[in-house]
Amino acid sequence: MTGLMSAEPSQPAGKRALIVDDSRSARIILSRMLEGYGLLVDTAESAEQGLEYLKQTRPDVIFMDHLMPGMDGFQAVQVIKSNPETATIPVVMYTSQEGELYLSQARALGAVGVLAKTVKQADVSKVLYQLRLLPDRREQRSASANEDAVSSVQVEIPNKAAPGELETAIRSAVAPLLQEHVSELRRFVLASLESFARRLSSEHEHASSRAPEPLPQQDESKRALRLWPLVAVMAVLALVPTAVLSVMNLRSHEQIRMLMQRNAELSAIVAQQQEQLSAQHSATPHASEPMQNASQDRPDIAHELVPYGEVPLAGTRLERLRALISDLQAQEFEGKIRVAIYSGEFCLTGNGHEGYSLAADDLPFKRCDVVGNPFDEAMTDAQRQSLAFANLLSSLRTDAARFVVEVQHLGRKPAVPYPDPNQDGLTAGDWNRAAAMNNRVEFVTEPRAR
Repeated sequence: MTGLMSAEPSQPAGKRALIVDDSRSARIILSRMLEGYGLLVDTAESAEQGLEYLKQTRPDVIFMDHLMPGMDGFQAVQVIKSNPETATIPVVMYTSQEGELYLSQARALGAVGVLAKTVKQADVSKVLYQLRLLPDRREQRSASANEDAVSSVQVEIPNKAAPGELETAIRSAVAPLLQEHVSELRRFVLASLESFARRLSSEHEHASSRAPEPLPQQDESKRALRLWPLVAVMAVLALVPTAVLSVMNLRSHEQIRMLMQRNAELSAIVAQQQEQLSAQHSATPHASEPMQNASQDRPDIAHELVPYGEVPLAGTRLERLRALISDLQAQEFEGKIRVAIYSGEFCLTGNGHEGYSLAADDLPFKRCDVVGNPFDEAMTDAQRQSLAFANLLSSLRTDAARFVVEVQHLGRKPAVPYPDPNQDGLTAGDWNRAAAMNNRVEFVTEPRAR
């Protein structure tokens, strides 16, 4: 079939997946992830090619893009589910669309779920396990009576536990375990002593029945000799619980020390992430001030910043456009609303296989893995528009004679200059603050010439 590609045609029969997406980069990223789990992957560039493929092959799962030229993903899902021969194939929407409304619409048409275009390895594995396309992961436990009497302790520690709460949680988890081991050892010692006493008694009776009656002095000396082994055994058995409890106590202290150390490390990581989020949150509102001040002499231009990894025409940008349209309708505006999308260049860490994320603020700029915007580059013009944005444009058809909304993607045209890359001491935070101000959407109102 023209335009249909098979990732591993020479492999033996196994679990097979079909990816339907008009974006080549999106197909490559998801294909590599699926191949990492041993799946055979076929790809199609359009919904029509995907349906033609299903006439000959039955994959175990279909990953369907939403916005594609010609037939879109929702229409393709309806065709697949209406055909009895393909209705049982699970379909996962692989798209940049998001939100509970979109998920409900996808499931209503027959899709089993939604996988974001900014997918990570963990998201893919979760979907495959839910669809039973990978073997179940279960930890096997084995018990042996001769093993060391020390069990692993699982302590549930709160995210922000104080030292006193941490010690209480660990003690409450370890104490029942120690008490259980002490009880088992006590029962074992008592049973062993009882058995040993019965054996000595039977041997003594058997020897007495055969041997001649000894003299009184000889009887006392032999009785003392017979008691020495019993005393020695009792002393040894009395020391066993002490030794075991000592070992358990040492290991418990070691586990407590490791847990406290791990908790301190996690607390430091959480604190660092909160500082980064707070800095980014505080910088974002102020970032738009220079641009707003610069446009005071042009009241027909409005700006909204787009956080990295978000769809440009969604969230606060969509709400800003709704408010603008409402005001213009009240003013009986006639003309054009031009929506311009600009992308910033961010300092990122990660790779193309597992995805990219914003680098830590204190990371030196020269250690950035990528300086750019791979999230924006992987999207088509249609994917930069959310489902809610498309619904908003549809609702404006009645006002098409008065004004229109025109969407443009103008790429990297910075409104705020970036720092000098060769500057000494330049950090990822310094660079990303400028990138956040350049990753924006502009709303320009152009009245119709009279």
